[in-house]
Amino acid sequence: MSITTAPIPATSAAAATPFSTSSLPQEEQDELKAAIFKRLHPRVYLERFVAENVRPDGREFGEWRPVSVDVGSISTADGSSLVKLGETIIVCGVKAEIAEPELERPNEGFLVPNLDLPAMCSAKFKPGPPSEEAQVVSDRLNEAILASDMLSLRSLCIEPGKAAWVLYVDATCLSYDGNVFDAALLAMVAALINTRLPKATFDEEAEHAVCSRNEKSPLAIERTRLPIAMSFGIFDSSRIFSDPTTFEQPLLDAQLSVVLDPQGDIIVTSQIGAPTQTWLSSSGEDALLSCIAAAKKRNRILTEVINQI
Repeated sequence: MSITTAPIPATSAAAATPFSTSSLPQEEQDELKAAIFKRLHPRVYLERFVAENVRPDGREFGEWRPVSVDVGSISTADGSSLVKLGETIIVCGVKAEIAEPELERPNEGFLVPNLDLPAMCSAKFKPGPPSEEAQVVSDRLNEAILASDMLSLRSLCIEPGKAAWVLYVDATCLSYDGNVFDAALLAMVAALINTRLPKATFDEEAEHAVCSRNEKSPLAIERTRLPIAMSFGIFDSSRIFSDPTTFEQPLLDAQLSVVLDPQGDIIVTSQIGAPTQTWLSSSGEDALLSCIAAAKKRNRILTEVINQI
C-alpha cells in the first residue's frame, strides 16, 4: 500500500503554529527576540552591553541598586528584619534559646547564623537539602559576624558554665537576583540590632535559668564594629561590576567581597574564582584596591541606613 502526501497550505501551517511573533507589536517582538538571545547566548549578550559601557539592567559598572531595611516585621521572633537590595529580598528572624555553655568556653554563649535559599526564591534552586551556595554563603556570614566582634559572646552568658543564650539568626531569601551575601549580612545585622531578650537569672536551687516576662533589653551591640558588605564582580578580566545580579554572576571571572565597619576599617575580604590571579581594573589599577576604595564610598551610605534602625 502506498501513501501520498500533499503539501500543507500556508493558511493551514499558520493555523498549526501555536505562537507567532508576527501578531505582536514591534516593540514586544524586539523584547522577545532579546530575551531569547539573552537565554541562548548570555555572554555575548552581556558583552554587547559592556561595549556600550552599560549593564543589562541599565546601571553603570560602579552603580549600586537601591537598598531598604525594615525591622520588627516578625512578631513571633525576638528580633527581625526585611532587606531589599534591588530585586533581592531577604527576611531574617532571631530566635533565642538557653543552653549549657561549652566546657572550653564556659563564659560564652552562641551565635548561629544561617541562610536558606528555598526553591521559591529562584528557579536555580531545587527543593531538598541546602544548596552548596547556601552553605558557602552561611559560612561566609558566620565568619564576617564573628570577625567583626559586633556582639561579644560573653555578653550572652547567663551563668558561667551553666546557662547561656543561643541566638539562631535565620535568614531566608524570598527573591533572588544576585549578591545575596551583602543583603543577607545586612539583614542579619539589622535583626540583631532589633533583638530584645528577656532578663534572665540562674536559679541555683532549681538549677535552671529563669526569664522575666516583663523586662526585655537589647543586645550589647558594638555599633562601631557592625559588619557591612560590598561585593563586586570582575568581567572580561578588567571590568568591575558593583553589586552583580543573578544574570551577571555566572559570567564573572571572579567575585570580590569587602566587609567594612562603619569607620571604613576592613574586617574581612573574600574572593571567589581564580584566587591565584591578580586582577587589574580597566584603568590598570589592582582590582582589590579599586574595590576597597569603592566599598568605602558605598559604606557611608549603608552606615546611614543602619543608623536609622
